[in-house]
Amino acid sequence: MNEKIIRVGTTYIPVRDISRSSSWYVSNLGAELSYKDEDKVILNFANQSFFLVRAKETETANFYDYSGQERFSLTFEVNGLSALEEVHREFVKRGMKVGDIEDRGHAGRNFVFRDPDGNLFDIWSELSPEFKDRFNI
Repeated sequence: MNEKIIRVGTTYIPVRDISRSSSWYVSNLGAELSYKDEDKVILNFANQSFFLVRAKETETANFYDYSGQERFSLTFEVNGLSALEEVHREFVKRGMKVGDIEDRGHAGRNFVFRDPDGNLFDIWSELSPEFKDRFNI
């Protein structure tokens, strides 16, 4: 089965305002705008497509774990701790909602951030070995 599913191609993210959100992703995360209509935007970044889909006011991609803690559903990767620290500094400088860099007891470090709609994302300092091999990093 591992050979049949190659990668995650598209991630769908609920947003309230298509124009505001797409501008935020383009300016803060370096996304490329691929398509836009009144109900959705297609952005390309981090080696996949992201659909920002107009959703209800209270909708986010977040979920709550068994203890009631709000969780992210997506982790981005950067290449090393210094890259993570640089992204963190840049996000703070831009005034984004950013958590502290954390040691979660596994390899690397992480931090979380939110988009304007409250969608929570994680960034990890370790690129997966398969990704490094595939792209000669």
